[in-house]
Amino acid sequence: MRSSPAPELPAPDVDVMDAPDRVDTRPWHLLLFNDDIHTFDEVIVQLIKAISCSASKAQHMAWTVHTEGKVTVMTGTFEECLRAEGVLAEIGLVTEIRG
Repeated sequence: MRSSPAPELPAPDVDVMDAPDRVDTRPWHLLLFNDDIHTFDEVIVQLIKAISCSASKAQHMAWTVHTEGKVTVMTGTFEECLRAEGVLAEIGLVTEIRG
């Protein structure tokens, strides 16, 4: 017995997205906000871990966030800020990324 050829199906309707003409190069900022939960030492250790800064710079940022309510931890690409934010979030620090 011979089988008949399969019927041709119409091509699916697919939207093709063009690549953007240029890459988004605007800087992103990772902010750290003050809280009454974490100690200075906890914040300092986590900042060093998150952005590979010196202890002195981390101490300065911890003091700034304590006295001013927030501090810009870093400026970079969204992906860099997101990675650092993840490290700060490990201990529940309050952060925000702004573009």
